[in-house]
Amino acid sequence: MALTPNQITRKKVFPPPPDDLQDTSLYINRELSWLKFNDRVLEEAGDTTHPLLERLKFISIFSSNLDEFYMIRVAGLKEQVHAGIHDIAADGLGPDVVLERISKQLHASVKEQARILEKDILPKLRHRGIGLKSLADVSEQQLDYLEAFFSDKIYPVLTPLAIDPTHPFPQLNGLGINLFVELKEPDEKGIKIAVVPIPPGLSRFIPLPVTNGGHDFVLIEDLISQFAGKLFPQMEIVSSSAFRITRNADLDISEAEADDLLKLIERELRKRRVGMVVRLEVSWEMSKRSREFLQKITKIADTDLYECPSYLDLSSFMSLMKLDYPQLKDRPFSPALSAQFMRHNNVFEAISEGDILLHHPYDNFQHVIDFVTEAANDPDVLAIKQTLYRTSGDSPIVEALKRAVTKGKQVTALIELKARFDEQNNIVWAKDLDRAGVNVVYGVLGLKTHCKISMVVRKEGNGIKRYLHLSTGNYNEKTARIYTDLGLMTCNDEMGEDASGLFNLLTGYSLQRQWKKFLVAPSNMRHRITEQIKACAEHHSEAHPARIIIVVNSLVDPPMIEELYKASQAGVKIEMVIRGICSLRPGIPGISDNITVKSIVGRFLQHPRIFYFKYNGESQIFAGSADLMQRNLNRRVELIFPVESPEIKTRIRAIIQTLLDDNQKSRYMDAEGDYHIHELPEGTEPIHAQELFMEQARERQQKLGIIQG
Repeated sequence: MALTPNQITRKKVFPPPPDDLQDTSLYINRELSWLKFNDRVLEEAGDTTHPLLERLKFISIFSSNLDEFYMIRVAGLKEQVHAGIHDIAADGLGPDVVLERISKQLHASVKEQARILEKDILPKLRHRGIGLKSLADVSEQQLDYLEAFFSDKIYPVLTPLAIDPTHPFPQLNGLGINLFVELKEPDEKGIKIAVVPIPPGLSRFIPLPVTNGGHDFVLIEDLISQFAGKLFPQMEIVSSSAFRITRNADLDISEAEADDLLKLIERELRKRRVGMVVRLEVSWEMSKRSREFLQKITKIADTDLYECPSYLDLSSFMSLMKLDYPQLKDRPFSPALSAQFMRHNNVFEAISEGDILLHHPYDNFQHVIDFVTEAANDPDVLAIKQTLYRTSGDSPIVEALKRAVTKGKQVTALIELKARFDEQNNIVWAKDLDRAGVNVVYGVLGLKTHCKISMVVRKEGNGIKRYLHLSTGNYNEKTARIYTDLGLMTCNDEMGEDASGLFNLLTGYSLQRQWKKFLVAPSNMRHRITEQIKACAEHHSEAHPARIIIVVNSLVDPPMIEELYKASQAGVKIEMVIRGICSLRPGIPGISDNITVKSIVGRFLQHPRIFYFKYNGESQIFAGSADLMQRNLNRRVELIFPVESPEIKTRIRAIIQTLLDDNQKSRYMDAEGDYHIHELPEGTEPIHAQELFMEQARERQQKLGIIQG
């Protein structure tokens, strides 16, 4: 139900006195808050204003998010319970209670996901020529085709595995789809059991020959079930149903005891195949007997058993986005080129003219690629230093770094091997770059390196000049088209000095704690942000009101939340755009009634971190890689940089204001942690932030004489 802004925060009165800002009732559990975020993704799947395939995309994202949540967050909670660790977080909930609440909330969400898919999206897709068929609905000719397809393309790579005293239950891959088959020998009463793992290299969607110009598919697990008799000659197939397990995928890495971090992580990655099972998903048609057998063998309780009312592994439905149905997808968008870059012969001349802000995906990421590739080829460039947290499989930036070595430049790449679920990719890049002669390092012992920075050292005149790219997002040209991020290019001398110091910290034994411009975690970032919040509270007055605006992915850190509560009590207006987790409760009378929290979920993933502080009539703006979480402030090397150019500050203020004004894709958080869509008064202008940013990018292109499709 849509609520007005005043209704949002008046649903419940909280008992703790205003001076008790550490009371557990003032904090929301981070896991339960994350589930609310994923439900907002699911709401997008149910939004009929999206094209059909885009809605299917959100169905897929909801599932892939959930897979990672179970592999890491739920697995971690289960480990705490098994180890007898019952640490109480700031919200007052122990891990056992959180697990119970997760199960209750998720079972309801998974049912809603199935309803949206089965009752809404799939029927409409069938009407538009994309059909997902059961074997009972295919024609005789199609069935003949499928039988031949199975025999030629699928049967040779399948390995049926018997389960009996001499054949123990197999060590199945997490997230893979498997068939649980019950069989009988002729004239025998007993049931035999087998498991058929479906190899991950096979396509999930098997296309059917059609004559109407559409696209019909059957799922591979249905096809294998249909012809399972070929795997078990002379046996009677009693039942065949699909299931899927999720394993603990968190890595246990003790860097202090590691002689070779790369080899240690390679060993730990192999252990993911045998991690504890934390979730069991079964198809709705699985018999009670089969389900109980699987629960017993995997040691999964009912709370973590999901009987899927539609299909398993809905994350794989993302592959249907490749179908050529432009009318069922968002309107194509081409990022804008920068006028400042277009005026100059190379990136260094452009940056020397003045700082450049890139707002992705609305501004073209190619400028970032050009920054590194031109540096690799420029004879005056002496050195390139680069952090790589996540990058693409065929990264042009990585290729440029390798080429720079052949051009005689000193090249250093900081590769974070512990970037979750990118560990294997990063190991490959680390070895590749090392073979090419790049100085490859893995960061500071005990800390994950999450900062996003590239530095080019260039000989100019009788000295050197440092050129920087500082970012809120990764050096990945593919995600730069779907993640919203900010990047700053500058040759500011003091920032250049800080950048050199930061790379020395990452590559050597530097203990630098003082920075001229940068906010660096874990050394000074917490202190500097806290200092800004306190300054807003101290200098706020009716004549000179202070203001705080924070745009992040997550807000969890209790001390930071406490400072925000204090600033609210001092009268400071605090507005926050938090895409994901928020442990702060806005709108509590006497505590947080000056705080508003909204989340924007739309076509692009909101990813920037921006901090705006205004007091004494002056504003300061910072941007960077860090969310307000304990891990970012305490256990990672993070970088937040100041924005000092008046023109860029004006543009960022406009970006922030557009996000605050958005009334189409915004959900507003109440004091209980629930999210609502505002009821707009009649005549209110609809403001869709992401659409507005795209339109502004098109206008910038037109001024350059470039017409977008």
